[in-house]
Amino acid sequence: MFVRSVLSSYSKLLAGVSLALMAAALAGCNDTVAEKAEPPRPVLVATAHYDAETPERSFVGTVRPRIESDLGFRVAGKVAKRLVEVGQTVEIGQPLATLDEVDLKLQAEQSVAEQTAATGVLAQAAAAEQRAKDLKAKGWTTDAQMDSSRAAADEARARLNRAERSVELTKNSLSYATLNADARGVVTATLIEPGQVVAAGQASIRVARFAEKEAVVAIPETLVGRAKSGAASVTLWSEPGKKYTAKLREIAPTADTATRTYLAKFSLPEADDKVSLGMTATLTLSDAATERVARLPLSALFNEGGKPSFYVVDDNGAVTLKPVVVKSYESNDVIITSGVEEGARIVALGVQKLDPGQRVRVVSSLSF
Repeated sequence: MFVRSVLSSYSKLLAGVSLALMAAALAGCNDTVAEKAEPPRPVLVATAHYDAETPERSFVGTVRPRIESDLGFRVAGKVAKRLVEVGQTVEIGQPLATLDEVDLKLQAEQSVAEQTAATGVLAQAAAAEQRAKDLKAKGWTTDAQMDSSRAAADEARARLNRAERSVELTKNSLSYATLNADARGVVTATLIEPGQVVAAGQASIRVARFAEKEAVVAIPETLVGRAKSGAASVTLWSEPGKKYTAKLREIAPTADTATRTYLAKFSLPEADDKVSLGMTATLTLSDAATERVARLPLSALFNEGGKPSFYVVDDNGAVTLKPVVVKSYESNDVIITSGVEEGARIVALGVQKLDPGQRVRVVSSLSF
């Protein structure tokens, strides 16, 4: 009876120990499953973007021609025809306007008649001079008569020479009755009308040349130095995605009395026919000597006795600790020069609770 009781107690003890071991094993499995099922830690990230340490400045300007000329007739007269309108493209040598040629043709005919008369007078004077030379050689005339014949012949030659020049001048004047374009461009103003009497040199047609275009902007006095030494580029409102290289050609020596700005002209050597005169342009000035840096939140910096580092999130959601080169610190930001690539995602908050290789989940991005 005693043995049976001991065996029964021993069986109950074994059963209890088995149950305890099973419970412990189940608890361990649950802990392992819990560890494996732990979700990635949510984090805020900031995107690294490198830019010039000195910020760029932009100004609104206008595309203008480098050369815009007021063309006029070289002779006076009455306007017969105006052959162009504002906005019309003209080529080299294209007629723009004409004068009444009646008086000019009469002057040309008169000069030709004077040339003919001078030719006849010279022939007569030359013959008389030759006869005087022959008589003088035979001793049948005096020196006075010889000198008179020579002087008459010289005067006739000078008169013919003057008549020939007069013919050339009248021919040129007749050709000046047609006003031609001296370069390829666009008509920006017409200052004459048919029937109007104009003086020589009076402005008649204004033509803007296509040879070179420039952007005209007003620069504040604080940025005049950067305009002279910095790099410039121009974008057009009609082509926002394209940049044109700009070079400073001219800047006003004095500021405008009202706006206190300096008028600057930047040439556009790469401008094509898509760049039309009068378009609105945005000129961007940057400091060519400035260093490229990235501005990131100070809370993203991890530094525990080693080099300053950032946690970078890769495409798989794992974080990697990367050392960086710090240029300066600000109240809320840190300025770096290298260490992380352009566009890298940097953990912005809670970096002290992360470990390299840990999985994270990006929930939001900060703009910098």
